[in-house]
Amino acid sequence: MKRSEYTGRPQVVEGEGPFGGPLATREPLVADDKTWKEVDDDIARHTEIMPTKMWWFAFIPSVLLMLVFLGSLGVSIGTGIGTTGISHPVGWGVFIVNFVFWIGIGHAGTLISAILFLFKQNWRTGINRSAEAMTIFAVMVAGLFPLLHTGRPWFAYYLFPIPDHRGPLWVNFNSPLLWDVFAVSTYGTISLVFWYIGLVPDLATLRDRAKHPLRRKIYGMMSLGWTGANRSWRHYESAYLMLAGLATPLVLSVHTIVSFDFAVSVIPGWHSTIFPPYFVAGAVFSGFAMVLTLTIIMRHVFKLKSYITINHLESMAKIVLLTGAVVSIAYITEFVIAYYSAVPAERFHFANRVLGPYWWAAGLMYGCNMLAPQLLWIKKIRRNIVALFIISIFVNIGMWFERFVIVTTSLHRDFVPSSWGMYDFKAMDWLLTIGSFGMFFTLFLLFARVLPTITMFEVKAVMNPTTASRKNRKEVADG
Repeated sequence: MKRSEYTGRPQVVEGEGPFGGPLATREPLVADDKTWKEVDDDIARHTEIMPTKMWWFAFIPSVLLMLVFLGSLGVSIGTGIGTTGISHPVGWGVFIVNFVFWIGIGHAGTLISAILFLFKQNWRTGINRSAEAMTIFAVMVAGLFPLLHTGRPWFAYYLFPIPDHRGPLWVNFNSPLLWDVFAVSTYGTISLVFWYIGLVPDLATLRDRAKHPLRRKIYGMMSLGWTGANRSWRHYESAYLMLAGLATPLVLSVHTIVSFDFAVSVIPGWHSTIFPPYFVAGAVFSGFAMVLTLTIIMRHVFKLKSYITINHLESMAKIVLLTGAVVSIAYITEFVIAYYSAVPAERFHFANRVLGPYWWAAGLMYGCNMLAPQLLWIKKIRRNIVALFIISIFVNIGMWFERFVIVTTSLHRDFVPSSWGMYDFKAMDWLLTIGSFGMFFTLFLLFARVLPTITMFEVKAVMNPTTASRKNRKEVADG
């Protein structure tokens, strides 16, 4: 017996597999024998009804944390970034830690939408919309930290090579910090366009379903006059494919360039050729963990278990396991290369990482990123919702501490012992870090309130038309 790929109904399979067992089967991408109309009703429901108590329960604390974050930004701008723990020799601190962390979170959305689309992985249909939105909001939060870290964000236009009254004073194109400006802005722009283009057909569906004139007008403007004609679909598919092709190299390039902030320096623990692939794998690792966290909550709150199935979650868990293995190999490689190099500064740095004052941060990093994902080798854990949720939280904690360890342990003890120092978190560091999560979750909850969190037309495309239509289903039953 197996389940049909489309309907989930048991079917008899004749024949055996190559080793005498039953033939391999694939679970349905849409469970519970949904029809096309039920897909529209289920996915659009949360945009048409009043917010539930659970939504308010999540939204109010998120807004409060966002206000704390914005207030902390205001204090840091008005008083100075010395309100944080930044001091000599640790001159980067919480700003760059959070910048790298949130840029990493934003990688999974483009990976799911673009790369999995190009490889025709249909299981992405249940999670790609929310992952794309997560990308946009993570990049928005990430962009605030380096801007604030400049100390004078009102002079941010100095980062762009525009001819003006500055005359010969131009930006330093040799600086990887400037490369970040171009890479992150390009990534954010392409991701935003890619996300919006994917929304257009579903916005038209919301427009047609809207009963209030104002809602119908707003969704009508946002859907750009979409009619669903054959010509519209042909142009849409061409544009979507082109944007997917543009976005795919950005997944690799953006965090590669972010890693150059460290790799092109001469600081022990930073100047390493392993940083680009190591950072990209870590970004996908943390990004998919955050997608797991959000989709597990979303499938329960919005009753989307038929569209975000255990199969979707297990597929994401496998990618977390794969990228976690890559990150673990990178951790081990760093120690091996430091020892093999016979450079005293390199050996001292990695010994200081695990035995120095910040040993506890390194312990959290290695424990959460190397040990916790190993549980995903067990299929029962990969298909256990509670276990997946807990592991995804641990991974994100570990990845934040990875960025903390990379920044602080390399800077707080450099080549000259007389300049050694410590980076102590002050109240402002905590407010900026925790508040950034408030801003991220506020934006995501607003998105989930007014826009469909699952791509309706792509879900319908992977359903069996003979059973997804009520008319066809009735004919089959009568026949």
